[in-house]
Amino acid sequence: MASAILDWSQCSAVESVPDKLSGTWVLKDTRMPVSAIFQNLEAGSDIDEIIEQFHVKRAHVEAVLEFAARSLDTPPVPASASLAPDARPL
Repeated sequence: MASAILDWSQCSAVESVPDKLSGTWVLKDTRMPVSAIFQNLEAGSDIDEIIEQFHVKRAHVEAVLEFAARSLDTPPVPASASLAPDARPL
């Protein structure tokens, strides 16, 4: 997966609780790290295999994947947009 920084606090299917895996983002009401979804997909598992292996809800897995996809679709800010109004690129 592309190395993007996602704000998981905006995804309703996950939570970060200090007493659960040191605050790692996990699927809500579980101890399954969000990262495990992506690691298993990269290893060739499909969504059904992840659900069966980790005993998690399909809705949570799909919400995580949809959130990541939407977050990666956000257009990057062009470098020229950060210039002062009177500044011009070289």
